[in-house]
Amino acid sequence: MVMKKHLPIGLGILLLVLIACDPNASTSKNHSKIDKETQRQNDIAAIEDSINNSHAKRASEHDDVCPKLLQNEVGSQNIQRSAEVMVDDYCDYYLYLQSGQTLTVTVNDSRIEALLIVPKLHDFANGSYHVTSYDKHVVRLSYNGATYKPERLRYDVSISVQK
Repeated sequence: MVMKKHLPIGLGILLLVLIACDPNASTSKNHSKIDKETQRQNDIAAIEDSINNSHAKRASEHDDVCPKLLQNEVGSQNIQRSAEVMVDDYCDYYLYLQSGQTLTVTVNDSRIEALLIVPKLHDFANGSYHVTSYDKHVVRLSYNGATYKPERLRYDVSISVQK
């Protein structure tokens, strides 16, 4: 028969209180859980962004599918998109730019508003945007006319990236 040793009740309670009151014990476990959850959320966001970019890259091959991932040709500073078709109320264009570049967007239809919405808000009617960090930049073209938007609004857009 195996004999178990029991602590006196007072000592057992004291030990339990000390463990429960140890700030390092619970804090390190909580930080570990928070760090793991934060990393998990970051991983999920990266996967979602990758999927969105994959769809946007394929959409760039079509004139009426949004959002679009745009890449300029090597040595070229301009991205020209002709006969684009806006089916919904807006179309987003994804660009990955480097710090120090200048982004300019012009559209041939005055009913279309060009805004940078990520990483921060900028209205291209007020001029070019100076890029301050390597990041995903989202340019949104949206219908801003006085009447109802046509079902398939055709437009040309020119995006210039200067160093």
